[in-house]
Amino acid sequence: MKKPSTMIGVSAAIRSVEEELDHAARCDAKVLITGESGVGKEVVARLIHERSNRNAGPLVTINCAGFPDSLLESELFGHVKGSFTDAHRDKRGWFESANRGTIFMDEVGEMSLRMQALLLRFLETGEIQRVGSDRHLPPVDVRVITATHRKLLDHIVDKTFREDLYYRLNVVHIEVPPLRERREDVGVLLNHFLYSFSASYQLPIPEVAPEALMHLTAYQWPGNVRELRNVAERLILRCKNSRIGVDTLPAEIKRDASAARTIAVAAPATVTPRSEVLYDRIFNAGASFWSEVYEPFMARDLTRHDVRELVSLGLQHTRGNYKMLVSCFNMPPEDYKKFLNFLRKYQCHVPFQRFRMMPAALHNSEPAHAASA
Repeated sequence: MKKPSTMIGVSAAIRSVEEELDHAARCDAKVLITGESGVGKEVVARLIHERSNRNAGPLVTINCAGFPDSLLESELFGHVKGSFTDAHRDKRGWFESANRGTIFMDEVGEMSLRMQALLLRFLETGEIQRVGSDRHLPPVDVRVITATHRKLLDHIVDKTFREDLYYRLNVVHIEVPPLRERREDVGVLLNHFLYSFSASYQLPIPEVAPEALMHLTAYQWPGNVRELRNVAERLILRCKNSRIGVDTLPAEIKRDASAARTIAVAAPATVTPRSEVLYDRIFNAGASFWSEVYEPFMARDLTRHDVRELVSLGLQHTRGNYKMLVSCFNMPPEDYKKFLNFLRKYQCHVPFQRFRMMPAALHNSEPAHAASA
């Protein structure tokens, strides 16, 4: 018999989340899960499905930020043959695939107003109209769970998110706290990931030195649990003598741990935006855009907003010059078109015109090669 899944952690905050998701699992109400990128919103959605009376049905997950607007409609509602260039056959959408189960829509705050209107209609009627079809399919029985890292009430004010859709989605609200607000969970999560990766790679489970654990606990974890998981995998692969010491830790953790520890004791923590952390790693540590941004974005560790903010910071530096940006982001010149195609495909492109008249951005620690580019 399969052991039931559970949230990993010992903090009061994570126990509160457990209690809320248990309540959500006992009903069929729509659930809105909020929290920063990487905190585990998909894990919460999966647990709600597993503990509900729909657990025999499918759980379909979709990242709304990972598709251009035109493709998202086809993925959600399906399409008929010939409805667009590559529509060689009829295809059912994810709403149909989730019939009698649950659909989890991550980063719902990234949807355009047009897609929000289509989603609202589906929530009201349960009916599906495939792209290119002139008729509706019979209603489907799907529980909808959504998630976002955005503060949707702010987007309602600036009219980029529909108020009526917000209240349709926000029947049960679960807020997942960031890892820096539940530091007592860092050691528990680290042990879990180390055990998992040691089994995957058939390596011994390493011992974590107390000083190394202090650094890990004091670190701000801008990428939250996903970042901790990636660090654990890296530590398993780099660990020597079955012991994780301070010297084994990634540079950003060793650099930031002392300051983070001071902030945590002296005052509420201030969080550096993810885009600025990425900017520092690319401009100052020499990381490539493809490994530091593209891969995490495709793995859903970064959002469209994170990429746009990073590109904006870069364009401030290059005064709107995308070709210079390719060099500053440590990509070869021949990647220029590939870079622009990626930004346009995933709606991360930022207009360059407003940066042309701006003075070059002043950053405290710009690399020499970027300053002279």
